Amino acid sequence: MGTTGCTDLMMLLHRTGHALETELTARLAEIGLTPRARCVLSSALDADLTQTEIADEVSIDKTTMVVTMDALESAGYAERRPSPTDRRARVVVVTDLGREIVAKADDLYDEVVGSVLGSLPDDERAGMVNGLTRLVEGRLSTPMPCEKPPRKRALRHAIG
Repeated sequence: MGTTGCTDLMMLLHRTGHALETELTARLAEIGLTPRARCVLSSALDADLTQTEIADEVSIDKTTMVVTMDALESAGYAERRPSPTDRRARVVVVTDLGREIVAKADDLYDEVVGSVLGSLPDDERAGMVNGLTRLVEGRLSTPMPCEKPPRKRALRHAIG
């Protein structure tokens, strides 16, 4: 059985991640956003970042970022403007309407995450978040080379 006994860490992380993503997707759909669109808008707020920099920050591929930005622009939430330092790059600028929607999205996000963490005993909340953060920033920060790595599941729409 090893040191973990019958605990399947990958399955626990997958199930909790999927359940949280599903709940956030449902709640953000109420205001016409997805978790990915919220991440892109939040990352772009007053940051003067290019599409590529934001894509790297939120861990999405270039094609997905372009599709997400197309949807955000169509909705009037963000604009792509030429970078002042690189004529080939586009800086993402959040519009006033985008600021309003990201504020609503952040409130919904805080509500869901607060409810999820609130379901744990007080003494377990910080430890769980701190442990996961240490794993993501440390041991699991760089994917292991793999001939056929598992694919990240892409969300279907940036804006509902």
